[in-house]
Amino acid sequence: MSHIDMRQFMCLSDNYGLIIHDSVTGATASIDAPDADAVEAQLKKFGRQLTHIFTTHHHADHVDGNLRLKELFGCKIIGPKAEADKIPGIDIQVSGGDKFIWSHREVMVYDCPGHTSGHIAFGIANEFSLFAGDTVFAMGCGRVIEGTLEQMYHSVNQFKTLSPSTYVYCGHEYTEANCSFALTLEPGNRHLQNRAVQVAAKRARGEMTCPTTIAEELQTNPYMRCNSPEIRSVLGMETATDVEVFAEIRTRKNNFKG
Repeated sequence: MSHIDMRQFMCLSDNYGLIIHDSVTGATASIDAPDADAVEAQLKKFGRQLTHIFTTHHHADHVDGNLRLKELFGCKIIGPKAEADKIPGIDIQVSGGDKFIWSHREVMVYDCPGHTSGHIAFGIANEFSLFAGDTVFAMGCGRVIEGTLEQMYHSVNQFKTLSPSTYVYCGHEYTEANCSFALTLEPGNRHLQNRAVQVAAKRARGEMTCPTTIAEELQTNPYMRCNSPEIRSVLGMETATDVEVFAEIRTRKNNFKG
């Protein structure tokens, strides 16, 4: 089986676009559709026809391109059943725990409430790829808007069991700010210190910092490190539950100005 070609690009102010393509079957999917013009430009650049859109959640900066791309290419839109009434042009509704076949590959759907109530993520295990939307970012997680902090804790931490080699494709380029915040919680983390240097260099060159990997996130993402003694000490929460630590981290990030 051929490997999927992944083409990631920036669009809007800080959104990641991602087009995945199987050269054997011709199947081509956009992970979310932040900007129809940007997605169309990438498709034309590589001579591809869009067959699917995988939608993670209903926010405008993830679905605004849906109808235009469907008009242009006749693509099928796969999205969360729980938000179906908010997903423009949705054809196929899926929920956490569902599996479907795309280009001879099994795609796993993960339930990820928190950022929105019906947010989902898509995983293709044999491609070591997770399309996380706004649930997991490099060294971060999405703001909790419609769900609860406890839901978001479980949404993020379910991915800790994936292969460490799994690539995590997320919805936004927030890495530098997330890294700065993570360092306030775990300044003694050598992996985090080294990653901060690498991220700063990439951003200075105008490069993208994603995809990340599960291995990198386990070492540096505070939302996956709620049992870290240093983080708990900095927060003064040595005896708190992991969920309580997560909630405090996310609350502090909301007010972080660094």
